[in-house]
Amino acid sequence: MDKKIRKPIKNEKDFLGKILKILSQSPNKVFNYKQIAAKLELDDTKSRNQIIKDLKLLASSKKIVESEPGKYLVIAVSQDYYEGTIDMTSRKTAYFICDEFTEDVFIPTNNLNRALDKDKVKVYVYNRRKGKRPEGEVIEVIERDKTEFVGVIDIQANFAFVSTANPKMYTDIFIPKDKIGEAENGDVVLVKIEDWPKRADSPFGSVIRVLGKPGEHNTEIHAILAEYGLPSDFPVEVEVYAQKLDTTIQESEIAKRRDMRDTLTYTIDPKDAKDFDDALSFKKLENGNYEIGIHIADVSYYLEEGTILDDEAYQRATSVYLVDRVVPMLPEVLSNFACSLRPNEEKYTFSAVFEVSPAAQVINQWFGRTVIYSDQRFAYEEAQYIIETKDNTIPVDISITGESYVVSDEIVEATLKLDELAKILRKKRMANGAISFDKVEVKFNLDAAGEPEGVYFKVSKDANHLIEEFMLLANRKVAEYIGKQKKTFVYRIHDEPNEDKLIAMQAVISKFGYKIDLRNKGDISKSLNALMEEVNGKKEQNLIDTLAIRSMSKAKYSTDNIGHYGLAFDYYSHFTSPIRRYPDVMVHRLLQYYLDGGKSVDEEVYETKSQHCSNMESLATNAERDSIKYMQVKYMQDHQDEEFLGVISGVTEWGIYVEIVSNKCEGMVRIREIKDDYYTFDEKQYALVGATSNSILQLGDEIFVKVKNADLVKKQLDFHFLRRAE
Repeated sequence: MDKKIRKPIKNEKDFLGKILKILSQSPNKVFNYKQIAAKLELDDTKSRNQIIKDLKLLASSKKIVESEPGKYLVIAVSQDYYEGTIDMTSRKTAYFICDEFTEDVFIPTNNLNRALDKDKVKVYVYNRRKGKRPEGEVIEVIERDKTEFVGVIDIQANFAFVSTANPKMYTDIFIPKDKIGEAENGDVVLVKIEDWPKRADSPFGSVIRVLGKPGEHNTEIHAILAEYGLPSDFPVEVEVYAQKLDTTIQESEIAKRRDMRDTLTYTIDPKDAKDFDDALSFKKLENGNYEIGIHIADVSYYLEEGTILDDEAYQRATSVYLVDRVVPMLPEVLSNFACSLRPNEEKYTFSAVFEVSPAAQVINQWFGRTVIYSDQRFAYEEAQYIIETKDNTIPVDISITGESYVVSDEIVEATLKLDELAKILRKKRMANGAISFDKVEVKFNLDAAGEPEGVYFKVSKDANHLIEEFMLLANRKVAEYIGKQKKTFVYRIHDEPNEDKLIAMQAVISKFGYKIDLRNKGDISKSLNALMEEVNGKKEQNLIDTLAIRSMSKAKYSTDNIGHYGLAFDYYSHFTSPIRRYPDVMVHRLLQYYLDGGKSVDEEVYETKSQHCSNMESLATNAERDSIKYMQVKYMQDHQDEEFLGVISGVTEWGIYVEIVSNKCEGMVRIREIKDDYYTFDEKQYALVGATSNSILQLGDEIFVKVKNADLVKKQLDFHFLRRAE
């Protein structure tokens, strides 16, 4: 058999990096030029001569050492090698994120070496001189962040490729013929990467699930869940286990609990809520104070540790709220029935009960298991009506019963007093430096088939704030109670804002005439609150709200309590939503264990669980965001012939992002589509500038647009630029 001759590497500049990589992967081994050539699968004279030259060059630059004539060893300079994660861009380049660098390390495309977005990698960092941006090369992929991807399959005669809509996935996935399964050409599929051969351009994978045809509603929703590794259904064995649970209320169990069934208790939730995991009770005390109970579904009573039901809940860690459905953490028998604090039913609860003065000072507190009876279910709109009118007759147009009804004087009095106390609590919180983010939420009116009929905006009012303040009170006091005992606990923490992001935000909002005070940390929260108030109701509100939220650190779960910056609390936990959040279940278990006199538990175990819950929360948030984008695109598909007034919400070298004022849908106008001049990007002004007219398109400008393309698979909108608003 003839010996196969490899072609020389075309770009001789590649040699240095490749040689260094070979030596770095075996830092204690010596190599001669023949061994390196063999590793590179090269045996032509030109390539071998280049290797010899580059070995001499690397030795002279003290990257490697010639330990004996013709034999080379890498100089192990440990500070040049770092472990961290890859953050891909949409341009097939990446940044290396590592705690040891104040700025991210740039990774060119040809230095990625099969690393994918969010992979944990080992990187060799160079160009570390002052004034030079550090660059790096991936030496090793330590751990894949994910191996399953969603995409559209293109089936050929003997193989297939799957391409994803994710702009950060820079390669398609090769599927051998015997691993295509039941997929048909053009299907949306879930594939698993199984291998990435050394000389292959694409990773090899197999189809593990067919999701459907592109653009179909259920296909796209299931694709969103699959993309983030989130489940859509419960395993049969988990459903069977849940159905067999005894969910009846037993006198023997009531005897172990504080009986609060005779105390006025009710729930306030969104009108379309299916599960009610919190209720408030209210009682006037003879001393002029008030007894206020925050009652939370006692999920941990049913969710026994070590069972398949608990394992499933932990793996999910959170319910996922997509635009047209909820993917619950717990099976329906628990989430919508046994644990849901439905009206006129007795329920087991875990409660935080406070004696509160008329000035909203907490005089006494009690934590423990209870049994309650909910006297009434309210929607936020109904409670808001009572707060605004002090009327006890709920009109038909806001009633969740579909007809007008009369509320008891007791409930009206309780609601008005709770609102009064909540406003005092909120005022104190803001005075202590809490930040108020009342960002407008986009919601859709859907028909029976899940098609969007209209858009509306969810705005928080007094009734929302009422519930929020008492939930915050319970969460804070539970965390404080355990935190002051110095025992291991699961906290909800929030670090101080990122200074670089605040400076970047300052540069953007200055274009609108706003500013924030960055001189000291104490003034930042006050300054942000003032900004939120100033932009309220203005065309740029949504943009600036989004920028402000992005400048904040992400809240997460941890056993290491650093406090919660955004809420201005020294101690904070999540206690109030165990139906939909697993950390709340852990908090309930730990609280009861410590109330029973238990010693501090293993911190490392709970830190690992906390990190898992934070990660799952992040995936769920991304899925929820994608589902909203999908529905926005779907909505705009039916409005392609209409003109819309929009606000420029982003400016880049390839075009402008435009947010439509009436529905908050965002899309792009490509720079080449703006025909009235030749525009270039001016980075300093965050603007596009016309070459002949010097006309400017910048952040906050109002323009009229029309839908050019609505891509359901990519969840992207492209607009035609029509004209500027006068």
